[in-house]
Amino acid sequence: MTIRVVLADDQALLRDTFRMLIDSTEDMRVVGEAATGREAVELARTQQADVVLMDIRMPELDGLAATRLISADEDLAGVKVLVLTTFEYEEHVVEALHAGASGFLGKGMNADELLAAIRTVVAGDALLSPTATKALIGRFLAQPDPARWEPPPALAALTPREREVVTLVALGLSNDEIAERLFITALTAKTHVNRAMAKLDARDRAQLVVIAYRTGLVRPDTPS
Repeated sequence: MTIRVVLADDQALLRDTFRMLIDSTEDMRVVGEAATGREAVELARTQQADVVLMDIRMPELDGLAATRLISADEDLAGVKVLVLTTFEYEEHVVEALHAGASGFLGKGMNADELLAAIRTVVAGDALLSPTATKALIGRFLAQPDPARWEPPPALAALTPREREVVTLVALGLSNDEIAERLFITALTAKTHVNRAMAKLDARDRAQLVVIAYRTGLVRPDTPS
């Protein structure tokens, strides 16, 4: 399957660089370029994109607002957003996750890291750069409000094993690491993750992280 990519960045030179890199691979190609957030949303729809590489700072509509529109559109449920930015501010990481982004990556990454990131989010996994650590996600998503620690009704639908798996996802473990921790196969771990996402109406693993912290299933001081 060829991964269909939309580039959203107001710098034409940067888009050209990304296009040459992506089009040189066998399993992905650029199907559209946007200089504004509004164009990015439209291209995601008309070009049936699998992933949008989204810059944060763009005219007309910034990348975070564009990401929210894509995430809220049921017709674009299969579109993943990988947010790229020059400055990996902690607030941007959390805002991107809240907006529905599947990943967050600084523009200082190398070519192999970018291509791997695209494949990661398209596969349904969360992708956070090393700067976006568990600690800072927890600090910004988990506020010191006791009401937030009460499990919401949606969590009641999870089995004990699924709650355990969601917790481990929020702590940053991969399917292989979850499998090792729980003495199950990686396929079984993936099945539990997928069922939890379906029950909690989460687009991907990144959204599971948001849900886990916002509901108090995982707290900043939860040991890994």
